[in-house]
Amino acid sequence: MPISLDANMMRQIIMDHYEHPRNKRTPSDPRYEAIHMDSVSCVDNIFVYLLLENDDVTDCAFDGVACAISTASTSIMTELLLGKTRAQALHIIEQYLAMIHERPYDPDLLDEAIVFMNTHKQAARIKCATIGWNGAKEILERHHHE
Repeated sequence: MPISLDANMMRQIIMDHYEHPRNKRTPSDPRYEAIHMDSVSCVDNIFVYLLLENDDVTDCAFDGVACAISTASTSIMTELLLGKTRAQALHIIEQYLAMIHERPYDPDLLDEAIVFMNTHKQAARIKCATIGWNGAKEILERHHHE
């Protein structure tokens, strides 16, 4: 789905994911890999959960308390990673982090996550926009080394 880069549309997408976050829950299945992520500079205190089966992300969730930017970016991330292979998920995360840090990236892989393309202009929000993504990356990298 092409995303309009209109500032109002970007805000609407962020607020929709903040007010109605996708995949925000704590899974009860012990097969989920989880990581706790928090921030000293913001209210963010979340857990990221991935269910990996045969090197595929078969489920992705998060739960906890987080600001609008963290909640929205993590909500979008869960939708993007769902159904991807571990390698595809890591590549999407790397593209997102490259975008956040003003490095070359493939916008076609990011879908709604593209709404965070201007986060670098608000340095204090970079941690918020990446906290869930960094958590998923850690789980995927940890899973690879097992």
